[in-house]
Amino acid sequence: MSEKTVIVVLDGFGIGAMPDAGALRPADVAADTCRHVLDHCRRILGRPLRLPTLGALGLGLVHPHPDLARHTERPVAVGRAALGYSGADTFAGHQTMMGADFSHVTVARLADHLPEVTSALTAAGHRVERLGHRPLLVADGTVLIHDNLEADPGINWNVTGRLDDLPFDRILAIARTVRSVAPVARVIAVGGHADGPLPAYVRDGDGGTHGLDTPATGLYRNGGLQVQHLGAPVDHTRQLPERAARAGVPVTLVGKAADILTCDAAVRRPAVATADVLAHTEEAVRAPGTGLVVANVQETDLAGHQQDAREYGRVLEQVDAGLAVLVESIGRQGGRLVVTADHGNDPTIGHPNHTREYVPVLTYRPDGAGIELREDATTLADVGAATAEWLGLTPVT
Repeated sequence: MSEKTVIVVLDGFGIGAMPDAGALRPADVAADTCRHVLDHCRRILGRPLRLPTLGALGLGLVHPHPDLARHTERPVAVGRAALGYSGADTFAGHQTMMGADFSHVTVARLADHLPEVTSALTAAGHRVERLGHRPLLVADGTVLIHDNLEADPGINWNVTGRLDDLPFDRILAIARTVRSVAPVARVIAVGGHADGPLPAYVRDGDGGTHGLDTPATGLYRNGGLQVQHLGAPVDHTRQLPERAARAGVPVTLVGKAADILTCDAAVRRPAVATADVLAHTEEAVRAPGTGLVVANVQETDLAGHQQDAREYGRVLEQVDAGLAVLVESIGRQGGRLVVTADHGNDPTIGHPNHTREYVPVLTYRPDGAGIELREDATTLADVGAATAEWLGLTPVT
């Protein structure tokens, strides 16, 4: 038996604002990543985006648009999910999806925790100073500790350094020390090649935050990017990958999922380039035997951060072609394919931050009977719970 259960997360692919999306930024009530990318690309390309596979998986049924098919012959179950956690964040989204309770994630600005962060870094042997009058810290004269400006305020902190100044393992060591005292969902260690000194790209964010405008630095486009996500404590034994592994189901984590999900027994295939993510996913699906594959397509989210709707559309077309291969493989050997997202990232909304949106939950099941339209799920945790049920895993008590 070679059935595979595959979850593909299109990072930042929202399908319309949640009711509370405007609480932080009022204009975000108009956020709709999917619709706005489709509309923009039709205008500049003179044609609709070519997304036949997403159409066949039922995207147009859950989020109607003139450029998406309104019918499919595939046996699919389609719906949308609210996020089930505060804000709009990749780490919290994936942890929630896999079964962690992130409904009460602590939100905190670095400015309110400078003394304890400084004390921890000093005790670990680092030289720490404040960046001018701003509530940011510089460790060892080069590594910037700051609020993350790409998610909602106070959800994440970043520890960012230039690889021209020091190796990534030293950036990561500083980030681990910050993580030991941080109350937020994620501390993200970032190393790469910037266009200039990092302090030149510091700006004020929403909600009294202060941090690095990471897309403006060139770190995302200059190559050599290294990132590690240090998450808040989570009981990983209750999450889908660990539960599957303990039940004897081989687990493969692909792309960003390999960085942010915990499962000691998993095969990890980290990658950023969409072509690599798709190739690793296809390889895992074609391998003999059963298995659980969780893959994250990150370049959709990066295009959102760069406010580049055309690039977002290009990545979607690339993903659609890769999904066609997965649908063919799963249709032939059985199993399940779920296509979903972790939050929105509308590149047309006027800022480079995540947007708090519903996400699609598109499930292809070759043994299904026609089309099933599902009610809205209140949390992404429903994705992991349904997958656990398909795999026959013992319910968590």
